[in-house]
Amino acid sequence: MSVSYQQKHSPSKLPPSPRARGDQFQSDLVAKRLLSGPLLEITVGPEAKKWHVHHNLLRHHSSFFDEADLINGEEKKIKDGKVDLSEEDPKAFRILVKWLYQGQIEDVSKLGKDQKWDYAFACQNLYILCEHIGIRELKNLAIDQFRKGCYETRLVPGADEIKPVYDRLPPTSPFRKLVSRIAARQLMDPDSKRDASIYKECFQATPDFAVDVLNAIREGSDGLLLDDPSEGNSCRYHEHQNGDTCHKTVRFGDAKP
Repeated sequence: MSVSYQQKHSPSKLPPSPRARGDQFQSDLVAKRLLSGPLLEITVGPEAKKWHVHHNLLRHHSSFFDEADLINGEEKKIKDGKVDLSEEDPKAFRILVKWLYQGQIEDVSKLGKDQKWDYAFACQNLYILCEHIGIRELKNLAIDQFRKGCYETRLVPGADEIKPVYDRLPPTSPFRKLVSRIAARQLMDPDSKRDASIYKECFQATPDFAVDVLNAIREGSDGLLLDDPSEGNSCRYHEHQNGDTCHKTVRFGDAKP
């Protein structure tokens, strides 16, 4: 049987080069160092769930867990080998731990239909957590899974889900832009019977959200100009019973200079 050049010289069958062996050796040393040393006790969520994670591993990914890093130049985040993250979502933190030790997170596409939205929302909270502790790479993975979860479930965040995005993320956050555009699309959907009141609570609590939604609608409408409300002969702005004859009709355009 003949053997092609590719088969005969397949890279998978060749021994690793000295450089590759050296790179692997260095990688093994780094992994061994990161998974050694003391464990940091982290309290997560309102129920104060305790996690114990390798301190070296946490410091490798985020200066937030460096004891030399100060808050406002004085107060340390870490005290006696402990960190308080009681404001964060335990489900989001669980995903973080998986990523720290396995280098990946679950794909929402592989989850059951009844699990997809819960996981997507956990990824929203993961994004907020990563903003807090400063892990950009995982933020990008989290927002990708959130978007995919919205698409596959055909569900969108409501006011309760949107509020923490605006409460805890900076004005320039891509996640703010994402949820405001999702809301704008919902309001502009011609097949939807819902009006802007579905976001009333969020508009009141976070005026920036209202501004972002209006800007998203403006950008998405390609500069479409609405009809001039000061024109026309209708009774749209009058107060009388339906069907009543309007005795005072204003005909704009009839007036002469």
